[in-house]
Amino acid sequence: MCYPVIPGHEGAGIVESIGEGVTCVKPGEKVIPLCLPQCGECSSCLNPNANSCLKTHLYESQNLMPDKTSRFTCKGKLIHHFLWTSTFSEYTVIPDSAIARIDAAAPLDKVFLFGCGFSTGYGAVINTAKVKPGSTCAIFGLGGVGLSVVIGCKSAGASRIIGIDINKDKFAKAKELGATECISPQDFKKPIQEVLFEMTGHGVDYSFEVIGRVDTMVAALASCHMGYGTCVMIGTPPQGEQISFDPMMLFTGRTWKGCLIGGWKTKDAIPKLVANYMEKKLNPDKLISHTLPFEKINEGFELLWSGKR
Repeated sequence: MCYPVIPGHEGAGIVESIGEGVTCVKPGEKVIPLCLPQCGECSSCLNPNANSCLKTHLYESQNLMPDKTSRFTCKGKLIHHFLWTSTFSEYTVIPDSAIARIDAAAPLDKVFLFGCGFSTGYGAVINTAKVKPGSTCAIFGLGGVGLSVVIGCKSAGASRIIGIDINKDKFAKAKELGATECISPQDFKKPIQEVLFEMTGHGVDYSFEVIGRVDTMVAALASCHMGYGTCVMIGTPPQGEQISFDPMMLFTGRTWKGCLIGGWKTKDAIPKLVANYMEKKLNPDKLISHTLPFEKINEGFELLWSGKR
């Protein structure tokens, strides 16, 4: 990230104006900014099995607009963009590949969750893991994205959904959303993967790492059934971190997958997910624990770090 910067990657808003050549949205329409763009032209966008558009920050910087200029200044000084969204602002400027028009009746203070958090967790279950009915799932991390995984597993018909977190305050919400049981690694003297093997007899069918720690990524893989378990990595580890693991965990049949924004082709999928919300087929509203005015954003971050959200 380049500084100074306007951060923020989840949001929803109304188009104030459009630039020359923009046809995907019109002034007055409700939209969701896309922290993962969909240009529709690169090899990833053209492949039905990929969603990692080559315009994303993984391939080229999104600290400036595509023309390598910034649309933000403060007291004459250039301010950088963030993921082309910069949603911590009353107004922002976004490339047309990073914005999606949504239902005009959609409540913006609810559907912003489809910009990343809910779509990421739910899509990891539906698109990446393809969880089957009657299966056993383990979710490492019960924050907003982890809870979205819980919702996805319940929607997919999983019969056993095990939530894992060191913060037991999160267990009640996880069970309300569909977890069948919750455990804390701190309650056991043995590695959590061994605990899961004892609980299931053979390991889980699917595991999801939603924390971003390399040690829990390995534990999540090790907790899967040796012959056919699938582990999905969702959490983002610190830059430069490396994973060390026993290759035999893969040789025997486990599958290890990564997941970016739930595997959705965002420009195509986000409007459809919002439409499902409007039809009451999806309901991430319970993921919202606090509503604060922007001037109290630092209080929001304090709640985030304390685990009280």
